[in-house]
Amino acid sequence: MQIPIAKPFIGEEEKQAVIQVLSSGSLTSGPKVAEFEKAFAAYHGAKHGVATSNGTTALMAAMMAHDIGPGDEVIIPSFSFFATASCVLSTGATPVFADIDPDTYCLSPEAAEAAITPRTKAIMPVHLYGLPADMPRFQAICEKHGLVLLEDAAQGHGSAIGERRVGTWGTASFSFYPTKNMTTTEGGMVLTNDDEIARKLRMIRAQGMNTQYYHEVVGYNFRMTDMAAAIGLVQLGRLPDWTCSRVGNGNFYNQHLESVKTPKVPEGYTHVYHQYTVRVPDGVERDAVTKRLNERGVGVRVYYPLPIHKQPVFQQRDGYKSVTLPETEKATLQVFSIPVFPSLTDEERAYVAQEINAAC
Repeated sequence: MQIPIAKPFIGEEEKQAVIQVLSSGSLTSGPKVAEFEKAFAAYHGAKHGVATSNGTTALMAAMMAHDIGPGDEVIIPSFSFFATASCVLSTGATPVFADIDPDTYCLSPEAAEAAITPRTKAIMPVHLYGLPADMPRFQAICEKHGLVLLEDAAQGHGSAIGERRVGTWGTASFSFYPTKNMTTTEGGMVLTNDDEIARKLRMIRAQGMNTQYYHEVVGYNFRMTDMAAAIGLVQLGRLPDWTCSRVGNGNFYNQHLESVKTPKVPEGYTHVYHQYTVRVPDGVERDAVTKRLNERGVGVRVYYPLPIHKQPVFQQRDGYKSVTLPETEKATLQVFSIPVFPSLTDEERAYVAQEINAAC
């Protein structure tokens, strides 16, 4: 078998939606973007949705809307995709890395609170792999210290704590990259319940304009197109069924994988399995395992092999060479992700489980 790590789906309905937009003549941000913003926000239970060109610009716009800039510090995990940190740098603020919880791989509330200084402006947990971070505790920490609570929800579409979905605890940024749980091909979204933050976000993503040709703030072209939004609307309709399939595949692996550590999901949390990530036992060489699995046709990937604070761009900056995050650094040597996409067949997932058990 040859089983990829991900398999994005674009069907006939998505194609027809794009053709309709092309026929309408509305090629940039227009009625479809507004419709998609409203639908995506409603799905998560948020008041406002502001669509952007991609997940990175969503993160950047969220930072700018909260006036984060030079002199400020933002506490983030180092065990994440690089955009979690680059969006902080883009504002002129300073990323401060804190360690992760070794069971969930999400930012540790204790580590984050210990990293707070007089310069701290915000904390931004990441809902890594589709599992929500401990948002009740982060909300309490931010309220206690008067900090902005941000959510990097790029991988968290529809994930929840109890009945409350991510995207409603703070200002939250999502990505619609092709391998995410739903896609617009490229695109992002910021969710917020704050009317003023939403107003600023809309100006920031449209060259700083609220009224055409009157620029109230420094803004950028972070706009989503109506074509992308049309795809997003169709994909959002598919998301509940796709999530059920991902959770079903995850439950199968939970029951059949014996040689690796499977994901730990806290009680009451909904994990949407953007990635199903396992961990090899101490003493097992992860890279040898992934090499064998790839040779056997199982598409596996390491997210992420080098923590952000160890990336060359940070090692060249003052203050980062001495950063030590034991749980983060250990996880980068032991984790790998396996196929969990919705169209995975029973035969394929059984083969994946069989080969992982044999490889470790």
